[in-house]
Amino acid sequence: MSTAPQLPTAPGAGFDRLYGLEITEVGDGLMRGTVAVRDGIKQPAGLVHGGVYAAMAESLATTGTALAVTENGNAATGLSNQTSFLRPITAGRIDAVARARHRGRTTWVWEVELSDEAGRLCVVTRVTVAVSPAP
Repeated sequence: MSTAPQLPTAPGAGFDRLYGLEITEVGDGLMRGTVAVRDGIKQPAGLVHGGVYAAMAESLATTGTALAVTENGNAATGLSNQTSFLRPITAGRIDAVARARHRGRTTWVWEVELSDEAGRLCVVTRVTVAVSPAP
């Protein structure tokens, strides 16, 4: 297991910084991350905005794929993201666990579970990541 500061993809930069993603664990086909809930990531009804969950899932899956394929001269790019909302999160933090389920030559498929700080499953996401030669 390695930690986020060793990642070559600069976690916490760009869009991930805006919503507060912190990558907490990196493993072989496993990524974990967390986001603290605050008003700036909520929709008007007071629930965490669905886009935050989708962004967390895609960032973890794409980063996990990139870590595995860049040494072979390839790049990883999000191709599709299907997110199902099971229960809302309104406070605390969002914890995400991403697991690679398929590691192909041109695509990887990840399943991501997002839970509240009490450990209740709130969102499930399937992310497909395209693998192609790096530009």
